[in-house]
Amino acid sequence: MGQMITFKRPDGADGYGYLAAPASDSAPGVVVIQEWWGLNDQIKGVADRLAGLGYHALVPDLYKGKVTLDAAEANHLMTHLNFADAATQDIRGATQYLKQKSAKAGVVGFCMGGALTVLAAMYVPEADACSSWYGFPPDEAGDVKAIKKPVQLHFAEEDAFFAPERARALEAKLREGNVPFESYWYKAGHAFGNETGPYHNADAAKSAWERTTNFFAKHLK
Repeated sequence: MGQMITFKRPDGADGYGYLAAPASDSAPGVVVIQEWWGLNDQIKGVADRLAGLGYHALVPDLYKGKVTLDAAEANHLMTHLNFADAATQDIRGATQYLKQKSAKAGVVGFCMGGALTVLAAMYVPEADACSSWYGFPPDEAGDVKAIKKPVQLHFAEEDAFFAPERARALEAKLREGNVPFESYWYKAGHAFGNETGPYHNADAAKSAWERTTNFFAKHLK
């Protein structure tokens, strides 16, 4: 359904990504952000699903062509990723690309991409709504209380990678800043939405997907 494309980052460099297109050219857009595995078939499938729902869905390739199935290598790739550059250049550039055609564009991300989605809510002014699945950035990444756009958060009660108590602290900060956010908790482990992974939870994934698509329908369509 989709194809690899090139888009311009704000700094003028080329960004690359997988674009899945809907039937209508004037449809809204969604930037989809990968887990730590890279731009693999699973995350392309998420973009394809969104295209089927009537969105231009673009997955920026944050690892510049590298993909892995190995957790140690994925951790290495994620550790060496410049998160600030990914958010302010690749993700922002992808959002700007979509907004050439789309009146509105959202961001959704999973795991590492969930953390980057919260960064996008802070640092990508062109993003109209952000939905983060089981991931959030460290406190020093910026002031989440200053976020003005709608944010949706999906947390796993049994998350071994992103501590639930830190997720609760994030909710408290968002409330303190009167950020327009909604958050949901699932009795599941980290990465419950990845149907190819060991922690997949079909019920939690179905609920979170319905909430995400309703959230985007409300804020983007």
